[in-house]
Amino acid sequence: MIKKNNIEIESENTGSSWVSYIHLQNTDGAEFFQRRNLQGIDINRDATYLKTPEGRLLKSLRDEWKPEIGFNLHNQGQLTTAGASGRQASISFLAVLGDPSGITNPGFERNKRVIASMVAALNAFIPGNLAKYDESFNGLAFGDNFSAWGTPVILIETGGLDGKDEMFLVKMNFIAIATALSTIANGYEHRFDAKLYETLPLNESGLLYDVIFRNAAIVRSPGTEEIFKGDIGIIRERRRANFSSPTYIKSIGDLGEASGLTEFDVSDFHVIHRFGNLDAGSSGELLFYRKVDTTLISRIAVDSNMLRNMLGKGTGSWEAGIMFGSAPIS
Repeated sequence: MIKKNNIEIESENTGSSWVSYIHLQNTDGAEFFQRRNLQGIDINRDATYLKTPEGRLLKSLRDEWKPEIGFNLHNQGQLTTAGASGRQASISFLAVLGDPSGITNPGFERNKRVIASMVAALNAFIPGNLAKYDESFNGLAFGDNFSAWGTPVILIETGGLDGKDEMFLVKMNFIAIATALSTIANGYEHRFDAKLYETLPLNESGLLYDVIFRNAAIVRSPGTEEIFKGDIGIIRERRRANFSSPTYIKSIGDLGEASGLTEFDVSDFHVIHRFGNLDAGSSGELLFYRKVDTTLISRIAVDSNMLRNMLGKGTGSWEAGIMFGSAPIS
């Protein structure tokens, strides 16, 4: 069931304003933790053909309500970065033009200033962790079409922030949206410079990993004598909080231009895969052998939560807490 609600906002300057919202659009996808609905269709790309009941309802509600502004709320990958900074893009924005010709309009210009108000508020809490999407037009997306239909849209995408739980990001969203509503209701958008939004770094991907093992002596295949030096980048797949998150090897080689939320120098270890070849795409279960001793020291199922519990945070050595018997490895 899709729920819709209304909130009345009182303003001394503009009188009453109404906010109507749908708290969850893809209920089936949310239940199964997937982007597509039970038809296997990406609802957010169904604005043109309207093959999904959810998409048809969303279109009909926009036509019924005729809102002056829309907020499109999504999640994005937790390893998305704010430009090439290596910092997570915890929240990313986009003022959606909705016109492939690129011709601006008053609603679009207003929305850039409204986003600027949100950026100003969030900079007090997560400076350096804000970004924006590029403005390329997508004729299948609801955000672009809402803007084209007369409801200028602000996209808000929530990523991750290492060391903070999801409730912290919920609070950041609350601050952003409450600021935007106050700005609009009181007619304060002209107090903000759109450049605060326009100068946000663009979203980037591929520059951040959950874990990077640096300077490993990599044994690609069991039984081989071929060993090469390189870095191993591990990605943790996103799951619900009460489910385990599988990991896999994203990249092997020189990751000098990338960063890890957690990094370890394993230059004293030979590294092999637990089950077979150590290749990109394999699971993140690795075996570590100290170079001076062929005795197996420890097996690590590379899960970010376990790494944090066993090894602490940040860049460091293996002396941070892996136990062999009753003593730390040294």
